[in-house]
Amino acid sequence: MNNALSKTEYRKRLHKEIAALSDEYVAESDDLLFSRVTALEEYVAAQRVMLFYSIKRETDTIGIAEDALAAGKTVAFPYCYRGGIMEARIVSSLDELEESMLGIPAPPETAQILAPEEIDLIIVPALAYDIEGYRVGYGGGYYDRFLKKTNAFTVGLARERLIMKSAPKEAHDIAVNCVVTEANVYEG
Repeated sequence: MNNALSKTEYRKRLHKEIAALSDEYVAESDDLLFSRVTALEEYVAAQRVMLFYSIKRETDTIGIAEDALAAGKTVAFPYCYRGGIMEARIVSSLDELEESMLGIPAPPETAQILAPEEIDLIIVPALAYDIEGYRVGYGGGYYDRFLKKTNAFTVGLARERLIMKSAPKEAHDIAVNCVVTEANVYEG
């Protein structure tokens, strides 16, 4: 079985597992994830933070974004173009976000770009992570391309119940520096 097929199979399985999580567990784990992330030394020290806008049953990032804005941090969200190209664009309020081509709230195209090398911390989305910081993402390759351009500290958010022993890896995959769950912080 090749890795592309195995990632596809993992994605299908993970979508089912995520859908089966109870609403109570999702809410409880989101609260604990918020506390763990905002207590990270690297988050506290970061002045320029990039994160994704969580939708559906993804680990919640909205509270983290609000916390970062309230703390006076520069906050950026992805702005995606076709072909797997992504930029970090700055917002001063979540009200500035609008629906993007992927159906996910994103900054307007006119928002100021935050260069990858200027970002201190990036919260990276995934369906699931393993304990080494590798992920099963959504398959577009946007973050894999973007992470090659930055030296930011990278954080993966995951629900403990979805942590894998070992994610399928491809040559272009980049592990995050740490994975935060409601129960643990795994150093990549």
